[in-house]
Amino acid sequence: MKKFLRSITLVEWLIWSISVISIIVFFFVFKNTQYLYLVGSLIGATALIFVSKGNPAGQLLTIVFSVFYGIISYSFSYYGEMITYLGMSAPIALWALISWLRNPYKGNKSEVKVNTLSRREWCLFLIASAVITVCFFFVLQALNTANLIISTVSVATSFMAAYLTARRNRFYAIAYGANDIVLIVMWSMASMEDITYLPMVICFVSFLVTDTYGFINWTIMKKRQKAEEEKEV
Repeated sequence: MKKFLRSITLVEWLIWSISVISIIVFFFVFKNTQYLYLVGSLIGATALIFVSKGNPAGQLLTIVFSVFYGIISYSFSYYGEMITYLGMSAPIALWALISWLRNPYKGNKSEVKVNTLSRREWCLFLIASAVITVCFFFVLQALNTANLIISTVSVATSFMAAYLTARRNRFYAIAYGANDIVLIVMWSMASMEDITYLPMVICFVSFLVTDTYGFINWTIMKKRQKAEEEKEV
């Protein structure tokens, strides 16, 4: 634990601290009594810091966050979000956890080895994403999901992000960033009807900042790992 705490940079501490403080402040300023939102948001913000560092602990926290978020989504009839996180994101996060633990960088279990996808896998990934998007559109339509189109887009970006995370690819952060933007819009719409959902907007704004940092950090990690491997050859 001491080694991990020392590995957290000033930027990472600032991102996490500002995210946590913002979530807590907005929660109490708007006199929200739904503490499930608060706990879920704080777990999610913490999970993303770990993920941005390539630390498997982030995937464990992502599983916990998925359960909280699935319950919150159900409360506003965002069935797509509920199904996505409980039926897809959580199981894929478990797969990612196992994958990350099996692929540590040079035996360092707190940093995963960054992976590069082949052209063939990219093609299959895009096809699978398209199929899942179309299928979920009709499923969500049948469930009378609120904000159908944007909910469908959220499912697509969630799948893409979760898959790339499990495959240890740095572009996971781009997909999650796109998903964050979609969710900011979704929960802003929900907040217009019920102000108690505003903390979820703040939550995903902080997620967007962290995911942006995650892409930058994973790009640096990839270059460093590649350079170190080339030196050993």
